[in-house]
Amino acid sequence: MEVQNNKEQVPFEHYLARYRVLDPGEASRRTGAEFDEQAGVFTLCLLGTTYRLHWPEYAIEADRDRALALGSLPCQTFLLRFLLEGSAAQPSDHFVTFREMPWGEMYIQPYTGRCLTRAAFSFGTRVAAFRAACEKLGAARLSHGDAGYEFTLLPGYRMQIMVWAGDDEFPPNSQILYTDNFASGFAAEDRVVAGDLLITAIKMQM
Repeated sequence: MEVQNNKEQVPFEHYLARYRVLDPGEASRRTGAEFDEQAGVFTLCLLGTTYRLHWPEYAIEADRDRALALGSLPCQTFLLRFLLEGSAAQPSDHFVTFREMPWGEMYIQPYTGRCLTRAAFSFGTRVAAFRAACEKLGAARLSHGDAGYEFTLLPGYRMQIMVWAGDDEFPPNSQILYTDNFASGFAAEDRVVAGDLLITAIKMQM
């Protein structure tokens, strides 16, 4: 008997149905994603990987093998939601915490478990491997934390992740910062997913 993963499959199917009937020209203008009318293809760059999303009959391709979104329905759902509801980034060099953005306080508990605690215990116990993985992904090194790196999630939307190794007195710790344009470009639940996807992308390289 085939077991369906409703937690991932149902949301994906919902947004896929909306994607098939979207106005591709409007979506391209709103998000800045390139749309090739002749081929019926959107082009998006997520965490340094270029994806091609076919429309209206959905298919996804990437410019490299084993790209994150190819095997991840949550990542594909994130890209669909961006095309359906997102917007191009307004320039910003100001970074804020998740809590500082709208609805951040309401979502802080699931965000902490899903992102900050996960990052702390995934990377704070393996700092050297974390550095190597971030370097492999082409991230910019930061001077914050025991190790810290800056990534571009989507054009104009940047994230910083810092980790601190644990010791005999304190557990490992982490922090993730977002350029403040995330507040207008993404719903709070999408900012949670963005942190989760960043962690997963790094772990895939470790």
